[in-house]
Amino acid sequence: MQVVRVDHPADPRLRDYTSLTDGALRRVMEPAEGLFIAEGEKVVLRALEAGYAPRSALMEERWLPGLAEPLARAGVPVYLADQPLMEALTGYTVHRGALASMQRRPLPSTAELMARCRSVAVLEDVVNHTNVGAVFRAAAALGIEGVLLTPRCADPLYRRSVKVSMGASFTLPYARFERWPDCYRELSEAGFRLLAMTPAADAVALPELVPGSKDALLLGTEGEGLSPQALAAADLRVQIPMEAGIDSLNVASAAAVVFYAMRWNRC
Repeated sequence: MQVVRVDHPADPRLRDYTSLTDGALRRVMEPAEGLFIAEGEKVVLRALEAGYAPRSALMEERWLPGLAEPLARAGVPVYLADQPLMEALTGYTVHRGALASMQRRPLPSTAELMARCRSVAVLEDVVNHTNVGAVFRAAAALGIEGVLLTPRCADPLYRRSVKVSMGASFTLPYARFERWPDCYRELSEAGFRLLAMTPAADAVALPELVPGSKDALLLGTEGEGLSPQALAAADLRVQIPMEAGIDSLNVASAAAVVFYAMRWNRC
C-alpha cells in the first residue's frame, strides 16, 4: 500500500476531496467523473464490502489501522493529513477523520428494479441529502426492497446522504426515473399499487392499510409534500394518524413510520 503524507491543500493528488461543501460543484463533478465520497471508517468499509472500487483515501493517521488491510487489497494510495489540512481542503470539519474517493457504478433501469421488487419507496423531488439518507436507512432496516427517485431528487451517493444512511445507499437497490409524472403510469403498468402519503383527513389511516402484493409508497418533497399529479395517480391516499395540533411529519420520519407499519401489517 502506498501511504503518502501530504501537507498542502493545493496538492493536485487531492483534487477529489476539494471543497466538498460546494454542492453545485459536486453535482456537476460527480456524475461526469463517476465518483462519490465515503466518509467515516464504517461507511468506507461498507462501500468496499458492497463492491465499490476506491480511487484513493484521505485520513488522519489514527484511522489508518482500521482501514489499512482493505485499502491495501484495493491497491490505492492513502494520503495522511492532519485535521487542519483536511478542513482547509474539504471546507468543513471531518468529524469521522477518514474519507475515500469511490468509483460509481451504473444504476439499474427503473424497469429492471420494478421487475425484481414487491415493495418500493418512491421519492418525489426530495432534495435534502439528509432526508434521502435517512429514508434509505429506514427502508433497508424495515424491509423495503428498492427506492425509485424522480429526476430532481437528491443524490443517494452524495457525501451527506451516504453518511446519514450509514452505507444503506450502497446495498439497497435504487434507480432514477427519466420522466415525471410519467413515472406513475410506469409504476401502475408494472403492477404496483400506488400509495400516496398525505396528511389529508379523508385519507385511509395507516393502521387500517392492508399490504398488497406489490406496493409503491409515494413520499413527497419537503414542505409541500406530494404533487397534485402524484395524488391524482395514486390508488390510495394514506395518512399517519397524529395528535391534534400536529399536521405532518418530516418526510424521513414519515417514511420510517409507514415502512414499519407495512412490515407489521404484513406479518
